[in-house]
Amino acid sequence: MGTAEHKQEAPTKVTIAVLTLSTTRTIKEDTSGRWIKDTASGIGHEVVYHRVIPDDAATITMTVREITESLEPQVLMMTGGTGITPQDVTIEAVSPMFTKALSAFGPLFAQLSMQEIGSAAIMSRATAGLIGSTVVFCMPGSLNACKLACTRLIFPELGHLVKHLKGV
Repeated sequence: MGTAEHKQEAPTKVTIAVLTLSTTRTIKEDTSGRWIKDTASGIGHEVVYHRVIPDDAATITMTVREITESLEPQVLMMTGGTGITPQDVTIEAVSPMFTKALSAFGPLFAQLSMQEIGSAAIMSRATAGLIGSTVVFCMPGSLNACKLACTRLIFPELGHLVKHLKGV
């Protein structure tokens, strides 16, 4: 069965949690997380969680564990903390929890970013993987980066990813 057939049989609605990592933004100022939430809901997905937490490794690990084990969303979309400053610890906190990495996400995102922001794309450490039965995406915090990752890579594949997670 080819990709087109897989996508046709994939669910059109998935459950999504949105987690923003920021030491400066509140939920009201979370333009990236709100955009993800509103856009996902607008295309028919169910957003079951949206929160902003500090960019702190222990807090991130604890919160991701709570989300994936208690809420069990099919997808967790994280925004922020993927850069190279000392405060950017999302990748270090989350990637050790991956049971499988979606290793193509980061390079594909960097390639698309290169077309938009040039060589500054080298600083992105966007990544994705599986934690239990949840697909986790770690994206930069900027609204433009989230729009790029979601519209070009993530949203077109959500149902397809969830279908494969179910072993179908």
